Amino acid sequence: MKIALLGIPFDDYSSFLRGAALAPPAIRKSFYSDSSNMWTENNFDLTDRMDDAGDIEGMQAEVFQSIEARVLSLLERNEPVISLGGDHSVTFPIVKAFHQKYPRLSILHFDAHPDLYHDFEGNPYSHASPFARVMENKLAERLVQLGIRCANQHQREQVAKYGVEMIEMRNFKEEQVFSFDTPVYISVDVDGLDPAFAPGVSHPEGGGLSTRQVVRIIQSMKGKVVGADIVELNPLRDVSEITAVACSKILKEICGKILETV
Repeated sequence: MKIALLGIPFDDYSSFLRGAALAPPAIRKSFYSDSSNMWTENNFDLTDRMDDAGDIEGMQAEVFQSIEARVLSLLERNEPVISLGGDHSVTFPIVKAFHQKYPRLSILHFDAHPDLYHDFEGNPYSHASPFARVMENKLAERLVQLGIRCANQHQREQVAKYGVEMIEMRNFKEEQVFSFDTPVYISVDVDGLDPAFAPGVSHPEGGGLSTRQVVRIIQSMKGKVVGADIVELNPLRDVSEITAVACSKILKEICGKILETV
């Protein structure tokens, strides 16, 4: 089985700063770099396991429809899909596609922010709102959020409304293992990591997860992983490609988890 890798160079729905549209080639550069190799920590060689589907082009018109259709076309080939954003708004159409193949879906979400605004600055499809759209459309049975440390009252109300399992960093337990009895989709907003490990983001928030903590959670979780996204890397803000390297490491270990649970 091969894993499809899809770039989504879109950041039109970002707030504050743009730059996440430049992320897919930055992550690929690190992922395929000769500075490392293609082996995962659980002993899978990814050299011939990746089906790089390139980037979605020309997304200015009907962007979400384009994303949903492209992801669904890859899923119909029975390939798990890992998407490289782009801002976090792209997760909504991606999950819409996954829901068609996996009606019972759980989401494991790493982020500094819950991204549950009903709308943000008048845009219901903002990168601050994808999980409000996911939950109101009943696209996931469970949404488990890790790394949260920037939730306001409105988002806490949304957590209660949709039954989200939000684990704030102040309550995070290093040894916790997460179990799922449905297919699992992993969504990694890179600002879930502490800025020491991921300086190249538009919304840095101190006190976050380490790269190793994210990797450990993915490796130890119980459940069948069917796809993922890695979003919100802003190469314009990165330092010595530290964040791109963290993204490629997380990408590699998500691939390992997918292959382990096939």
